[in-house]
Amino acid sequence: MSVSTVAAAPSVCAPLPVLGRDVTVPLVTGGEVTYAALDYAASAPALQRVWDDVAAYAPYYGSVHRGAGYLSQLSTDLFENARRTVAEFLDCREDDQVVFTRSTTDSLNLLAAALPADCRVFVFETEHHASLLPWRGAQVTYLDAPRSHREAVETLERALADRDSRGPALVCVTGASNVTGELWPVRELAAAAHAHGARIVLDAAQLAPHHEVSVAGLDVDWVAFSGHKLYAPFGSGVLAGRADWLRAAEPYLAGGGASRRVGRREDGGVDVEWHDSAARHEAGSPNVIGAYALASACTALTEAGFDTLVAREQYLVRTVREGLADVPQVRFLSLFGDDAPRVGVLSFVVEGWNSSHFAAALSAEYGIGVRDGLFCAHPLLRTLLGSDPQAQGECGSPESAPGEKSLNAIRVSFGAGTPDEHVERFVRAVKELVADGARWNYRTEDGRCVPDTSA
Repeated sequence: MSVSTVAAAPSVCAPLPVLGRDVTVPLVTGGEVTYAALDYAASAPALQRVWDDVAAYAPYYGSVHRGAGYLSQLSTDLFENARRTVAEFLDCREDDQVVFTRSTTDSLNLLAAALPADCRVFVFETEHHASLLPWRGAQVTYLDAPRSHREAVETLERALADRDSRGPALVCVTGASNVTGELWPVRELAAAAHAHGARIVLDAAQLAPHHEVSVAGLDVDWVAFSGHKLYAPFGSGVLAGRADWLRAAEPYLAGGGASRRVGRREDGGVDVEWHDSAARHEAGSPNVIGAYALASACTALTEAGFDTLVAREQYLVRTVREGLADVPQVRFLSLFGDDAPRVGVLSFVVEGWNSSHFAAALSAEYGIGVRDGLFCAHPLLRTLLGSDPQAQGECGSPESAPGEKSLNAIRVSFGAGTPDEHVERFVRAVKELVADGARWNYRTEDGRCVPDTSA
């Protein structure tokens, strides 16, 4: 099916207004074009509504939990209301805690620091580094990449059954791959974990912006996600779930806010009584604007309706896949097969092209922003590209010059704010580059492929 045929189909709904939708960028070939932001999987643009909410609150900014003044009380109420909004967004259980963090990475490192002694951790090699690497103080079993949902569940069940003790265990799994966009069988993996006496944490960084996430419905013990992927600006994240391990652990950071009572001892030392609430792991002055922005995004997505958002996003996925179906040089990467359900994240390689060169040409000649590299998921990309999954690689760096074989890939990703035109332009650009080549010369500079402007 040609791109024109796909583009002629009616869009399911209009995109949500986001910041930057009217930004223009220069083209190396001359002129300017509206920037097509197709790297949502890295950071999604902020929703206009979120930005407006933050701007309306900014004059009333005050310290949280630390002041008797009106603005401090207002900010404290706003911060705690944001916590309740996030709990509702995630359909948390009544006794779950919502801890505000800096990001998904921060959330999973917090949980790693709270693991009971002798806890075993099970994680698939397919995870983003945020899920793959925090467990340095635990015994970790890395599981091979499965090729189907059934194989994923069976692999986990075997690993849990074979562990040498019945002590505490934790499974960490993504909800949607940041590389392939494919959805994982979270509910089935949670059931397998619980059947073997293990707990499970869901990395929802790529899932929460695209699909409804129910902690209770999926029966996961914790969920982690980031504000900057959820159309919220600023550095905010969430770890939400069971309170017992969090209450039993030493505070993630020691300091004001985490402590309920501090006193000197006669021997000169200090006695500390720590909070049992989420504040135990939120030491220091909290990022109230970040938390408020994240909660505003949760509200905006809920009111827009995930059924509507998913339908539109699937239309854009079809536009890309069907529009490039007749380009044999383009190979999409997949674990579970081309027809597997996925969010708006697609990675691919182009025969005869270094991925960094191709991404540079999309940007410089068409005003399209995508990502190239290994996407902070090195073992998975190495597996999908047919190379050693344990080989080293640097995030985002090309490993070969333009025109040579590349072990990196290209990722296009979109979401609630993506106009149809951006995706249609991307499909046309890929076809033109494959058929006609780049119109400009490129060179490697500081590890990246850039337009050569020396001539």
